[in-house]
Order: sequence, then C-alpha cells, then structure tokens
Amino acid sequence: MEMTDGAGVLTQKNDYSVWAIPPEDVGERLKKLTGGLRSEFGGPEIFQPHITVVGAMSLTEQEALEKFRSACEGLKPYHAKADSVVAGAFPSQCLYLLFQSTPEVMDASAHCCRHFGYKRSNQYMPRLSLLYGTLTKEEKKAAQEKAYLLDESINGMNFQVSRLALWITDREDKGNLETWKLIAECSLSPD
Repeated sequence: MEMTDGAGVLTQKNDYSVWAIPPEDVGERLKKLTGGLRSEFGGPEIFQPHITVVGAMSLTEQEALEKFRSACEGLKPYHAKADSVVAGAFPSQCLYLLFQSTPEVMDASAHCCRHFGYKRSNQYMPRLSLLYGTLTKEEKKAAQEKAYLLDESINGMNFQVSRLALWITDREDKGNLETWKLIAECSLSPD
C-alpha cells in the first residue's frame, strides 16, 4: 500500500518481521538439512535459517528500522535449544524445529514485541522452519523421519543467538518467497 505523508513524501508500507539468526556453522548445518528435505519433498528454498522473534507487521521502512534499532539496543545475546522436529498445519510451518520456551527465549521475543508494539494472538512458539509447503499427513511424517535421518542430533541443537535481522516478509507471497528481503541486521552486545 502506497501513501504519502504530510510533506508529500511517499511512504510505502510492507510486512516486516524480526528473526533470530543462528551462528554461521549452525546456519550451514540447517541449510544442508533443509536442502535434503526440499530435494525429496519440494517447496521453496529457506534462504536464511531463522527463528521468528516478531511476526509480520505492516510498517513503513523508516518505522520498521527505528523499532528494530531500538529493540536491538537493549537486548543481550541468549541461548536457544532445540526440542523436536514438528509437523505443522500451515505451509510456512509445514515442518519446523521447535525450540524450548526458556525464560531467555521468551523474554527476548517479549522485549522485541514491546518495541514493535506487536500483540500476539497466541503464546509465542519459538520455531525454525525446515520445510515450507503443503504436504499430506503421511508426507509430513515421512519428512519428519527424513529430518532425523539427515541430522540425527537435531533435537540437541543448542546455540547462542547474537544476531537479529529485519526482513520484509510479504504475507501474500505464498509461493517461492521471492518478495522476502533482508533490510537490516544487528549484533547483540553482551554489555
């Protein structure tokens, strides 16, 4: 949606999300896993493994960047520990890695949501998508089993989140996710 502000400046709104980005070695491990799943079950490429921290909100880029910078300033790195591979009900949650809802993880999301003014309709469920798509129950079960074959220790995955990213994540893009775009990243400071 395109609008202009009082000075006639174009202010386009997009859907923005905040993601927790795993360390590079973990990201490579996850890309290998998602690639293996995609080769057998299809679906678009998950180009950046991530745990959604703040869901899609309609904002201008300036609003999104201001809220993102503000949220990053007061947040310290935190640990995330995987719990299990789960088959979901939505294409964006076809198969995902569920993370433990530790106080650290829940507080990080709540902190960012406060800065964005984001109100959740459900309790936060920290997860990292492994496969996007629409599969039957049988195919989802097979994909779950395949995930454990491709990475036997996936349930024990544990890493420190020290980077957040702001992405345009158009909720209307149900296909190949080509409209999704990285806008900004921040490194979380331990002090």
